[in-house]
Amino acid sequence: MEFSDVIQLRRSIRKFKDEAVSDDVIRELLEAARLAPSGSNLQPSRFVVARSTGAKEALGRFTPYKFIVKAAVVFVCCADLTVMATRERRVEELFKGGAFEGVEFDIAGLPGSGTQRGDEEIKAYLSMNVAIAVEHIVLKAVDLGLGSCWVGRFDRDQVRDYLALSESIHPVVLLPVGHPDQSPKARPRVSLEKLVLKTI
Repeated sequence: MEFSDVIQLRRSIRKFKDEAVSDDVIRELLEAARLAPSGSNLQPSRFVVARSTGAKEALGRFTPYKFIVKAAVVFVCCADLTVMATRERRVEELFKGGAFEGVEFDIAGLPGSGTQRGDEEIKAYLSMNVAIAVEHIVLKAVDLGLGSCWVGRFDRDQVRDYLALSESIHPVVLLPVGHPDQSPKARPRVSLEKLVLKTI
């Protein structure tokens, strides 16, 4: 499928057929996430793959959006908060790999440079990186004829407890994926004129 078609056809799918997705397809989706860009090359995305009926039903208890239970798979998309400790090494990898060769920048001139980030700022930063990986899954799903829907409203503490995740793993999004059982129309979008604040 042409990439422009993938973007045009993507919809939030909330009704799924009772059809499984193969191990190979799940691997393709996760590979799309793995290849997503990541700030400072930190790669904080971690996933729990919920395929069993019991696991999906349990996750369904922690969100108002019960339709996730009907999906073939629910990805619990998380941020590993410990990756901040690897930042120096990861950035060094970028330098060694030539990522900044011939590139001008002045990190020291940025506001807040050299200061410690607070826990919430770190969580937000790493969650943003996870979001990029999630959208890679979303778009790859469309390419494979599947549908998905971001679910951000869920009890993160209950999900963490149920999955026995450590405190350093922060659940960001639940992403149900499966064969669509609906063909929603394109949702209204603001015009480009409203989207672009100014061109300078």
